[in-house]
Amino acid sequence: MQAPAMAGHGVFTVTDNELFDYYPVCYLKNNASNDDENCVAAKGKGNNFVFNLDPSLLIDPSCVMVGEMLGEGPQAIVYEGLYNSKPVAVKIIQPDETGVISPERKEKFQREVSLLSKARHENIVKFIGASVKPTMMIVTELMRGGTIQKYLWNTRPVIPDLKLSISFALDICQAMEYLHANGIIHRDLKPSNLLLTENMKQVKLADFGLAREQIEGAMTSEAGTYRWMAPELFSTEPVPRGAKIDYDHKADVYSFSIVLWELLTNKTPYKGRNNVMVAYATANNVRPNLEDIPEGIIPLLESCWAEDPKDRPEFMEVTDYLSNFYQEHCIQETKPPPKVIETEDNERNIKVIETEDNERNIKEEDSPSATQQRVIETPEEEKRVKRRKKSWKSWSSGWFCFSCLAH
Repeated sequence: MQAPAMAGHGVFTVTDNELFDYYPVCYLKNNASNDDENCVAAKGKGNNFVFNLDPSLLIDPSCVMVGEMLGEGPQAIVYEGLYNSKPVAVKIIQPDETGVISPERKEKFQREVSLLSKARHENIVKFIGASVKPTMMIVTELMRGGTIQKYLWNTRPVIPDLKLSISFALDICQAMEYLHANGIIHRDLKPSNLLLTENMKQVKLADFGLAREQIEGAMTSEAGTYRWMAPELFSTEPVPRGAKIDYDHKADVYSFSIVLWELLTNKTPYKGRNNVMVAYATANNVRPNLEDIPEGIIPLLESCWAEDPKDRPEFMEVTDYLSNFYQEHCIQETKPPPKVIETEDNERNIKVIETEDNERNIKEEDSPSATQQRVIETPEEEKRVKRRKKSWKSWSSGWFCFSCLAH
């Protein structure tokens, strides 16, 4: 499907007529019979779906201008755009093979809008607004640095600086720790869903299309992208696609381990294997090679991609581990030479050497804790922070043993 020709300075205004020609249009009307005043009904071809979105989340699509395509997926296309003359990213939901947007895709869109609008964290892309008429779109802040995937591809075979890789990993941990503290599983953590700021120094998590609130019981299997999917999402026995299985937020921890491995090696995980081969390898506890991984990171990776989800750490503990590693291996302090002051004691001719305590003078900008501030919005999150501080004091003198987490 081709986008409309660009008008003016590389952008075109999203109007009802243009979108009618190029995108499936869902005409909407207020559902007066529904007791919930926040519901709007969307009627498609042969199906009905009721959007239950707070009106405060909806924006006027006529204020949105769409320009260059930034990325394309099986269910949506993301464009660079303008909203009220400010640069934004515009995600437009696409129809399925039947030419319409299915109720399932609409439900997924609604869930993405709801979860993304609630996520307020400096390492998660900022939600600006959404529209369901005349087409479904999500507008977020524009990340001009592109994706981590693009960054790695453009620099291959050069391995990123260790300090930068760990800094990126800490950004990801902060976002994931925040989501899990609020009961949200991302389910599609991978380099193409991790965006960089224009200065290429900060990472923000995007694409909540598969995200959902964690619930008790079974969830959809095979949710995510094969190379980053946890083994519990696969089955060595034939099961129908979309079958329900039991798993939890620890699936995100596994996905993170593969992303971290990529940041440290700049290689493709399971390169040369198709989806079936990747699934088979993952389910049979085959993991990427650890040859080029810093020795201090190996225990972390092995814990995060453990076959049993119960053996994997929480993101709170991963953050602490990486913060400790960052302090030990990524911050290089340059101590000035000691000052030599000669005394007036001519009888003994003593020279007094003055030194400055630089160990406590670490530059604030070099400390990950200074740039990895989390937004705390719930009492549960405050409790987690207190437990984290207590945990940090107990093992800050040495490495934490993640193999003990399951015992």
